[in-house]
Amino acid sequence: MGVNLRDLVPKTTVSLTDLSGKSIAIDAYNALYQFLAIIRQPDGTPLKDRTGRITSHLSGLLYRTSNLVELGIKPIYVFDGIPPTLKEAEIKRRMQIKEEALIKYEHAIKEGRIEEARMYAQATSRLKDDMVKDAKHLLTALGVPWIQAPSEGEAQAAHLVKRGDADFCASQDYDSLLFGAPRLVRNVTISGRRKLPRKNVYIEVVPEIVELEKVLKELEITYEQLVDVGILVGTDFNPQGVKGIGPKTALKLVKEYGTLENLLPHLEIAQFPVEPRKIKEIFLNPKVTDNYQIEWNPPDTEAVIDFICRERDFSEDRVKKAIEKILKGIKERKEKTTLERWFG
Repeated sequence: MGVNLRDLVPKTTVSLTDLSGKSIAIDAYNALYQFLAIIRQPDGTPLKDRTGRITSHLSGLLYRTSNLVELGIKPIYVFDGIPPTLKEAEIKRRMQIKEEALIKYEHAIKEGRIEEARMYAQATSRLKDDMVKDAKHLLTALGVPWIQAPSEGEAQAAHLVKRGDADFCASQDYDSLLFGAPRLVRNVTISGRRKLPRKNVYIEVVPEIVELEKVLKELEITYEQLVDVGILVGTDFNPQGVKGIGPKTALKLVKEYGTLENLLPHLEIAQFPVEPRKIKEIFLNPKVTDNYQIEWNPPDTEAVIDFICRERDFSEDRVKKAIEKILKGIKERKEKTTLERWFG
């Protein structure tokens, strides 16, 4: 779900080339779910190998990563660990949505409504443990660093940016801001031309940068107050939020009362479903680790081909072209670094 702050936060539109030379901590689960949803056959069927194993996520990971590296961007993928207990309700809600979407998908296929079926299929994506394992295996072969977070991947990605180990964190959700990420970039893994659902209309999806300092300054609130706004609207740890309160109303109320704790007695609710302090604690003091290494290496071409082509039936020609893009990006980055040192 992610917190709905879209209408509140100021954004700066950029191009992927503007991010050249930058390191970006990518919320891996967020990206893999996007690949699983988008990379499908016209009838909604995901890409599969000859044994029936889904490969859409690997396709997206390979080709998107190669495009980013070719542009001089240095990706770091951050994987979710054990979710906080408070996320159980949201996880169950998502599972129910997937089950309902699967029923609608099957009906649409049966009735020949192919485009509608594809739309429902996108909502049925499930990321299984073996798929995550395969994604990590591919990244290692590509020479791209990945980090296993102890809990929320977005929290760990935000931590990397706060420590200066990454320039941006990347996710479609705005939760990164609630985790204190100084700089968030959206649409990194899905930028490009996209068709609007149920319409024969295409739009250009471009990266957007959101800076926490600018958000707080424009909204005239503190970081903790931003977290309070998020909790009122609804987060993964209290999906419903407070009924009838949208982002703008939440902002107004938090500014008026100062803190969520001061505001709660004035709300027309018998009891807040989850103690706000527990939710705030997840954002203000998330479980993260400093035990990681970030190192980009040239891809192991043979290992990549052996895995992705011989085991997962990818086209060897296309895979080799993707690897060439990565090698080109690494070479140009090294040459640029050498020039900067020479003239610096």
